[in-house]
Amino acid sequence: MGGGVVKSGGGGGGGRRRRKGRAMPMSEINVTPFVDVMMVLLIIFMVAAPLLTVGVPVELPKTAASALPSETEEPLTVTISADGIVSIQNTEVPREDLVPRLRAIAAERADDRVFLRADGTVTYEVVAQIMGALNAGGFSSIGLVTDIGGPALDGSDG
Repeated sequence: MGGGVVKSGGGGGGGRRRRKGRAMPMSEINVTPFVDVMMVLLIIFMVAAPLLTVGVPVELPKTAASALPSETEEPLTVTISADGIVSIQNTEVPREDLVPRLRAIAAERADDRVFLRADGTVTYEVVAQIMGALNAGGFSSIGLVTDIGGPALDGSDG
């Protein structure tokens, strides 16, 4: 991307003597190919980014709470679907196997943070039972995942 060669014209003032016919390095950088490549990459990432968010489809409840700061390690996500199926990341797990699997995962992870996603139609009792299983599995920092834009308790619309 840069450094072409320009033939010296021989005349023109400049103060320095140049031998006739000797090539001089070009002092301009052509950035057009760089801009073209960056535009193509931008379009590719804009199209591909929405496709990267995959997971178990649930209808999250809406709240006025703000988002938690993100970490460097990929967060562990436990999902409870509307029909009561529990999934760790994208893998369905029977409830009787949940605590042993969580203990095995907790032994390999440095962070004890876990995000719990539950469908809005799931009862509080089921959510509380899964939170107890998460705690028994070695995770003490449990974040409940919700959608933003719900009503605030102060009477304003979030």
